[in-house]
Amino acid sequence: MSATHKRDWVFSGPKCLPSNLVKRRDFIRNSGGLMLMSGLQSFLYHESVEMPKYLTVTGEIRKEDLGITLIHEHILVDFVGAALSGPDRYVRDEVVKRALPFLTDLVDLGCSTFVDCTPAYPGRDVQLLQQLSIQTGLNILTNTGYYGAVDGKYLPKFAFSESAGQLAQRWILEAEKGIDDTGIKPGFIKIGVNKGPLNAVDRKLVEAAAITHLATGLTISSHTGDGKAALEQIHILQANGVHADAFRWVHAQNEKDTLLHLEAAGQGAWVEFDGISEKSAEQHFEFISNMKSHNFLDHCLISQDSGWYHVGEENGGNYNDYNYIFDHFIPLLKHKDFEQKEIDLLLFDNVARSLGIYPRKN
Repeated sequence: MSATHKRDWVFSGPKCLPSNLVKRRDFIRNSGGLMLMSGLQSFLYHESVEMPKYLTVTGEIRKEDLGITLIHEHILVDFVGAALSGPDRYVRDEVVKRALPFLTDLVDLGCSTFVDCTPAYPGRDVQLLQQLSIQTGLNILTNTGYYGAVDGKYLPKFAFSESAGQLAQRWILEAEKGIDDTGIKPGFIKIGVNKGPLNAVDRKLVEAAAITHLATGLTISSHTGDGKAALEQIHILQANGVHADAFRWVHAQNEKDTLLHLEAAGQGAWVEFDGISEKSAEQHFEFISNMKSHNFLDHCLISQDSGWYHVGEENGGNYNDYNYIFDHFIPLLKHKDFEQKEIDLLLFDNVARSLGIYPRKN
């Protein structure tokens, strides 16, 4: 990519304001039973926090240090299952060697922060992330929490027997003391659930995330099977005293009913359209445009869910780069009349508001 191309979309800083609130109220009045006023409450509560903090694998940073942020990507993933996964299945230096060029390219494209969404047991390696962060200068965030999707394949045995409170205490300990004696602390909570209605284990994970959020202020990214599961998670969080503003609906593009996107955003949740690629770009654009047309662009997040070093495959298998969103999707948004301030909203302002560490009480 030429320098001219990069300047065409370069981040213009935290200057843009959220969508027009008067228009949002008009939408709320005309939206039947959606009950969307809590989205406005979320915004007002969020803006009342002046100095939220952000935790990376190398320590705390300020809001202005976030810069352009990819909120859902991966560097290493191991799909063998919780019973067998672990750092003994790969050589960390080999992973660094493979991943480093992709992350260096990302920095050259102007990205400052990379949110690694690999949870514990499917391959989270915080020392790997820290090493890559130091070598590239890229801010990298990791997570606490457990992944219950794929029918619990990536859950440790104790996750089935322990209570939500007991699981939460494990996650709170990581937030307070660091992960696995490394001193590296998580910047958010990552869970995963299957399609709705949620099973008992998935509900327990959401309850544990609520307890952890109230204790630590870490926000919640949830791999979510469908819109029904997303709305059920929001309800569980609210019942446990957590505002929907603390919740990111991961993989919302897999739910084709756009009314459910609007309902979640209206309650204050963050609707994340990740997985952006050449094959999905037009549909992602339609989803994002729908959010914009209903004045919910200020609760919309975008990323690629790309990468990664695949443990168990030779040299990590097919490692996809992280460049598409910069090389192609941002130019597409501009071509279709998205303004620079709206692109800043998607890749900086919304991320900063979503990831800030402080309790959001319902």
